[in-house]
Amino acid sequence: MTASAVSAEEALKRLRDGNRKYVETGKNHGRVSKTVRMKNLTDGQHPYAIIITCSDSRVIPETVFGAGIGDIFVIRVAGNVMDNHQLGSVEYAAEHLGCRLVVVMGHDRCGAVDAALSHEPGGYIKYITDEIKRAAGREKDPDKVCRLNVLHGVEMIEKNVDIQIMEHDSGLKVIGAVYHQDTGEAEFLD
Repeated sequence: MTASAVSAEEALKRLRDGNRKYVETGKNHGRVSKTVRMKNLTDGQHPYAIIITCSDSRVIPETVFGAGIGDIFVIRVAGNVMDNHQLGSVEYAAEHLGCRLVVVMGHDRCGAVDAALSHEPGGYIKYITDEIKRAAGREKDPDKVCRLNVLHGVEMIEKNVDIQIMEHDSGLKVIGAVYHQDTGEAEFLD
């Protein structure tokens, strides 16, 4: 089944099922064989979902969702913040690869959220923490800031004119999620 044949609802079901299996077994059940790798090389990629998540090495979307090669289009950046680069990647995967589900996924105990709340970093890190601070407003609870940051990312995607057209024309859906490192559960905010 190609991505264009996978609705947002079916993609979300696949993510939920994959996460349930991961939580129950602690294993990734995704297909990663040489045969699958070669099929994706010859036939092209057909991911069923776009995941924007943090660069944190403890958060591995392919494992969290039991995905294999070619299943999900992953965009990783510290703090899962959105800028023009991430928006361009979302547009590409939605327009050219046919993905109908976009998930912005934050996680608990996020170092970028902590840096935004507890430090005044300089350099390029400040671009990340400033975006998280915009999402947080006056909130200081890290778990609530994580959720606000996810919802801010969802909002930034949905404000994009091309995304709005795809939502209307093709059933594209944009949702948020929070990954809980202790349980392995991806909590969808839909």
